[in-house]
Amino acid sequence: MASALIALGGNVGDVRATFRHAVPEICRRADAALVARSSDYITPPWGEEQQPAFINACIAIETASAPQALLAILHDVERMFGRNRAQETRWGPRTLDLDLIAYDDVAIDSPDLTLPHPRLFERGFVLVPLAEIAPDRVIAGYRVDDAVTRVSREGIRPLPSAE
Repeated sequence: MASALIALGGNVGDVRATFRHAVPEICRRADAALVARSSDYITPPWGEEQQPAFINACIAIETASAPQALLAILHDVERMFGRNRAQETRWGPRTLDLDLIAYDDVAIDSPDLTLPHPRLFERGFVLVPLAEIAPDRVIAGYRVDDAVTRVSREGIRPLPSAE
């Protein structure tokens, strides 16, 4: 089994409900066990700023799926919840965005998958929830807990528990 870190985001519809349904679907399809799930965080939009705030979270799973297969599963789950990558604006509004952040200590640089995620260390909206569940995880030579101190956390705040 491999350890994978996945970032979840969205700003269209009931995003928290989408997360509640998407996480078990990811685990089912990826033959995975959920190891940890962060709180949900409200975050300012990134990239295209003229849109509603996002909700972001991270999960850690143990999976038998290979990295490329896991990425395909994540894209299938996005489509299941209404995302159409071909018809959306880059960094624009979306129902569900699933990013494979890291997979064990694997480094991949292919046209369809780069690991660790190439913009991980620029994104407070990923690092803040990731630091909640994997503060000591080392990715590309950086401890998550150290990396989160190097990005802006402005406007990122935890939401109350949805349960």
